[in-house]
Amino acid sequence: MTKRKLGKTGFSVSEISLGTWQVGGKWGSTFNDATAEKIINTALDRGINFIDTADVYSDGQSEEAVGRVVKSRSERIYVATKCGRQIKPHVSKGYTPEALRSYVEDSLKRTGLDRLDLIQLHCPPTEVYHRPEIFGLFEDLKQEGKIAYLGVSVEKIEEAVKASEYDNVATVQIIFNMFRQRPAEDFLPLSRKRNLGIIVRVPLASGLLSGKFSADTRFDPQDHRNFNRDGSAFDKGETFSGVPYETGLQAVEELKELFSGSTALAAVALRWILMFPEVSTIIPGASRPEQVEANIGAADLSPIPEVQMEGVRKVYDKYIKALVHQNW
Repeated sequence: MTKRKLGKTGFSVSEISLGTWQVGGKWGSTFNDATAEKIINTALDRGINFIDTADVYSDGQSEEAVGRVVKSRSERIYVATKCGRQIKPHVSKGYTPEALRSYVEDSLKRTGLDRLDLIQLHCPPTEVYHRPEIFGLFEDLKQEGKIAYLGVSVEKIEEAVKASEYDNVATVQIIFNMFRQRPAEDFLPLSRKRNLGIIVRVPLASGLLSGKFSADTRFDPQDHRNFNRDGSAFDKGETFSGVPYETGLQAVEELKELFSGSTALAAVALRWILMFPEVSTIIPGASRPEQVEANIGAADLSPIPEVQMEGVRKVYDKYIKALVHQNW
């Protein structure tokens, strides 16, 4: 597995890593410890050394599973988690140093780790990025040995830019894929200048870019791809990257033609992201070990020729840009 530098942290991390939002099973299903541990162990066996989780994933069960597996292994595994989404209502006023400190300490207990390699603010309201006392808390936690580095997970590029002004922000987790191309224009160059690690989430647009969905595909009632298409539960951009489902299907068909051949579209979509050297790592999720294997295989693909990179841009301009480009 090829490694890339994770910004200011200096960590050398696998360019394909593991996101654990649905690691205990499919979205909407009951968390399964055995499934989660098998997926995580498969990832580590195949050379992944960076795992991203969050305190709200399966009500903390994801963190617990990550901690159990990591502590059972001898390799150096970097663990990143997130905090803040437990705040209800999810507004800036709820973000206090006291609340965030308690969340970090709870994550330490659930994972069983002595220190968190990376703690990330979990898509806080935009106002939080203008509150220096929130970012100052994490300097205290670092001095106390509870965390090594601070990062942010953002919805909007403008939030990423503001967060990057804080010296102790080492990484930015952001949605970037064939259907969300604005970061390449407006943020990746800045991330290079400020030595930020870039963690790419939602790389397959919630599965749309797998090329396996159709108009007849049905999702579990508890799956966000069913209930959050209009953003009624959380930011709309987290579901199908904010792209209307039917429009996404049309764009996918043209991408399949552009990359016709034996390689699955999902692998090509991940390889497309790796074409950008500013990206430190991609964190696709997996609900079964076979998906981990498929994701890792993307790193072995040859670089995408410029004619096909231009073809992806044209598909984006034709179907997607007007719908998402200035929203996030």
